[in-house]
Amino acid sequence: MPLPFPFDFKKPDYSAVFAWRTERLQRIRQQPEMIPALRQFYRNNPAQFIIDWGMTSDPRNIDYGLPVTIPFLLFPKQEEWINWILDRRSNRENGITEKSREMGLSWTSVGLACTLCLFNKDMVIGFGSRKEMYVDSTSDPKSLFWKARKFIEQLPVEFRGGWNEKKHSRFMEVEFPDSGAIIKGEAGDNIGRGDRTTLYFVDESAFLARPLLIDAALSQTTRCRIDLSSVNGMANPFAQKRHGGKIPVFTFHWRSDPRKDDEWYHAECDKIDNPVIVAQELDLNYSASAEGVLIPSEWVQAAIDAHIKLGIQPTGKRLGAMDVADEGKDKNAFSTRHGFLLENVREWSGVGSDIYGSVEKVFGYCEADNLTEFRFDEDGLGAGARGDARVINEQRTAVQRPMIIATPFRGSGGVFDPDEEAVKGDNGQNARLNKDFFANAKAQSWWHLRKLFRNTYRAVEEGKPYNPDEIISISSTMKNKDKLIIELSQPTYAINGVGKISVNKQPEGTKSPNLADSVMINYAPMDSSLDVWLKFGA
Repeated sequence: MPLPFPFDFKKPDYSAVFAWRTERLQRIRQQPEMIPALRQFYRNNPAQFIIDWGMTSDPRNIDYGLPVTIPFLLFPKQEEWINWILDRRSNRENGITEKSREMGLSWTSVGLACTLCLFNKDMVIGFGSRKEMYVDSTSDPKSLFWKARKFIEQLPVEFRGGWNEKKHSRFMEVEFPDSGAIIKGEAGDNIGRGDRTTLYFVDESAFLARPLLIDAALSQTTRCRIDLSSVNGMANPFAQKRHGGKIPVFTFHWRSDPRKDDEWYHAECDKIDNPVIVAQELDLNYSASAEGVLIPSEWVQAAIDAHIKLGIQPTGKRLGAMDVADEGKDKNAFSTRHGFLLENVREWSGVGSDIYGSVEKVFGYCEADNLTEFRFDEDGLGAGARGDARVINEQRTAVQRPMIIATPFRGSGGVFDPDEEAVKGDNGQNARLNKDFFANAKAQSWWHLRKLFRNTYRAVEEGKPYNPDEIISISSTMKNKDKLIIELSQPTYAINGVGKISVNKQPEGTKSPNLADSVMINYAPMDSSLDVWLKFGA
């Protein structure tokens, strides 16, 4: 348990934390024989050490009447990230961390590095950045090594490991005398060249001037390289690795920070006053500067808990949708909605299984979410899902369990309601029908999802009248919310050679947005008569 009492990150009261730490430190000093066991515990639980004893610094606290130097209380996502880093190190693999601005990751990575070096023999941890001043400056709190020295010197003496700043700290290097561990810093094009490290952090990796040189320099330096960065479009190796599907990715979206809410977001938007920068630095939108973004990130943000903001309850059909993947790098995805409310999205790898196994999993999700039907992507690999669903339903019928209707969605097929108006005309003139406006059902369904988000934005942010059946709300409680938010703003649209809307869900360098695809299928304007035919085995 991180703290034995509740803590409000928005309205922090550190007096209880200081009292709790003081009482524990007094007990330790009265029973020093406890220290070896504690050190062994913290060796395997660095996040808990930071919560128990770490200090951090925030000069902005002066504006709120709070102390500048405060207890380093990790919020849940930071603690989850530390454990994710330990998993990467254990697996001897690299990792990508994408982050919104002001998420405290510089302090968290430094606190983790110091803790690991305090309690692990001969460990070497590296930090690299594009500029020397970002890595080490004795007078600049922005630099990583200023944070490292401050973190160590403010620990109780029992846990400093004999550290003395004058003896054990040099430019771009911090030594830990008891463990023999070292934190080293580097900058420029030759980060890591000729060195060997247990773990290496590359800070603001998307903004490196010559990233390919650094990739070459670091290639033999470490078995665990962690790139951290905010978003800088798609034209850089960080973005390409993040979307390549080969490296584990951790997403640090601002909504995971308990200190932040919609009020904070709007204030930041007003301060930045540039929608592209907002989309990249806050909303993690890699396509922000691309032409024709289908669903702008600010529309997606407005939809988070829109039903709560508007004071309405969902009504209507409960429905699921499956985006089918193979056994490769793509993942299967399944979304659940109740009317306008998107309740959940899930994803899982197809590696080691087959499509039948994934369809079986979907039937289990339907039962867990109280669904009687779901849609599935029938294009490509999904073609076999229809037969798999029929077999599973036959098995369910044989044991007197209710059928779950499986309805195919064919994005490459013709549009729904082809002779209905997609664009209303003036006095019956200049109207454009669905069949003349959309290239296929996929484009029509993505465009319909766009309209739902647009309507929601207008209702939530502009106070305009709305029809509850023509908006979308995303539950903030879903586990994969942060990833979904990014994926929803990934697709772009264009006008093809015959004047129809076409959608590119995978702009250059990106991988398929599986979670967003399942949502698009779930809200597609499909004719419900398809369900009726499927009920009777047609």
